[in-house]
Amino acid sequence: MSTKAFVGRALRETGAALKVAGGMEIFTRHRPIMSFMGNKPFVTNDTFVAPSASVIGNVTHWDESSVWYGAVVRADSHEITIGFSSNVQDRAVVNTLSPKVKTLKSGFPPACHIGHYVSIGAGSTLTSCRIEDLVEVGDKCIIGEGAVVESHVILEPGTVVAPYTKIPSGQRWAGNPAQYVEDLDDEAKDHIQGHAEKIHITAQEHALEFLPIGNTYVHLEELEKKGVQVTQG
Repeated sequence: MSTKAFVGRALRETGAALKVAGGMEIFTRHRPIMSFMGNKPFVTNDTFVAPSASVIGNVTHWDESSVWYGAVVRADSHEITIGFSSNVQDRAVVNTLSPKVKTLKSGFPPACHIGHYVSIGAGSTLTSCRIEDLVEVGDKCIIGEGAVVESHVILEPGTVVAPYTKIPSGQRWAGNPAQYVEDLDDEAKDHIQGHAEKIHITAQEHALEFLPIGNTYVHLEELEKKGVQVTQG
């Protein structure tokens, strides 16, 4: 890091620390839900989108779905669907191929479909793939375009599913490239839905900590009554 960059960073951090010490609260202009080219994400009343997440364009959320902190769901070229009680965890990225690509080599559209009771682990990346119902994708997995993951499947953390790979139902896969590990027993299959439901309950708790979009003024008024200086950042 150059001296100029080092000094600039030090000054910024010092200024931020002084603002916090002085009781100032900074409101971010970040928009968790953003329209793109006329396509607005469809979000249900009980969908949780974290304040630092980004849901962009032609995205359809089913009930009880959630997108967590730092995650990006970017449907600026093709459709993305997130099913009932499914979740996209922290820093995960769900996107699609370029708008120049009209169909996959398999003949299907390059959309990204996430079924019901699916958990997408933190730091994972999904591109124009299809994830059927009741699937648990571990942290930092990569699923390439055209891949199909059938129902009742567990992908261990760090699994890399190559483009156009098909993962059969009822199995556990792991590794780079992904390889078959074992068949899932009933307990493991039941865990998939239970895990997704548990994350939904946690999402409800987080949602209660944040005001609905458009009601920020309520919090601002409370801060002003307390004499706290507020600025938008």
